[in-house]
Amino acid sequence: MHILKVSGMTCGHCVRAITRALQAGDPAAQIQVDLGAGEVRVISVQSLEQLLQAVRDRGYQAEAA
Repeated sequence: MHILKVSGMTCGHCVRAITRALQAGDPAAQIQVDLGAGEVRVISVQSLEQLLQAVRDRGYQAEAA
């Protein structure tokens, strides 16, 4: 499991955008978003860097937690 710290998430639209971005590279990815903590927990076949880049490509700041 990877934990990403994501800045700029504020609403359900953000959750959907990030979920879609991560599942684009791995449709079977399991994703949990915690808006309050600014964290996204991901179980995926993608590498940490691929996950971070997918989130960044959507306009959010992301780093490994």
